Order: sequence, then C-alpha cells, then structure tokens
Amino acid sequence: MTDAFHIDVPHTDGTLAVIALSGEFDIAAAPAVRARALELITNGHPHLVADLSGVTFCDSSGLGALVGIWRCAKDADGSLALAAIPDRLGRLLSVTGMDTFLPAYPSAQAALADRQGNRTTA
Repeated sequence: MTDAFHIDVPHTDGTLAVIALSGEFDIAAAPAVRARALELITNGHPHLVADLSGVTFCDSSGLGALVGIWRCAKDADGSLALAAIPDRLGRLLSVTGMDTFLPAYPSAQAALADRQGNRTTA
C-alpha cells in the first residue's frame, strides 16, 4: 500500500516559498512536484525550501525532480534548500554527492530563519 502524496505551500514571503511534500516521492509524484515548484519560481518565489518531513519514500525520480528544481531555481537567480530530510533520503543525497550543493536544515523553520536573512545563497 502506498502513501498518498501531497504537495502544500504553507509559506510564501517575497521571493521565498516553502513547498511541503508528504507521502511517496516517486515516479508518479515527481512531475507534480516539479510543476508546482516551477510555478512558484515563475510567480516570483525563486528561493525555495523543500520541507521533506512527511516524505516516506523517495526514488530516483524524486531525486531527479529535486535536481531539476535546483537548476531551475538557480537559473532564476534563486536557490533550493532541503529541510527535515528523512534518513534514507539523506543517505541517497550523500551517496550521489547532492548534499554538497543542496543545503540541509533540521526543519523548515530553521531553513526559513536562515533563508530570510540570506536569499542569495545557492
């Protein structure tokens, strides 16, 4: 049985937005996440925080979506930060080397506090 996937945007403030994901971030969910993130970037929120606290599973499609979102944010002079990364996803980010260019925070609140003071960090 799979966990239903949800995308929420609990916070927007100027150029900054939080996109909160929950459930299985897989091949079925990745296109919707990418589309929602690109919509936020296009609508003036190029600095994104992805709150992953509710993610129960992430496959290579989810990982690919995060890379794509990071690239689009960067192209818009924005950034992508990850918050509350589940252990298994954290290991995947480390193994792939993505943890070197995607800043991680223990919570969305910590990411927001840092990002609100420094919106040009990649």
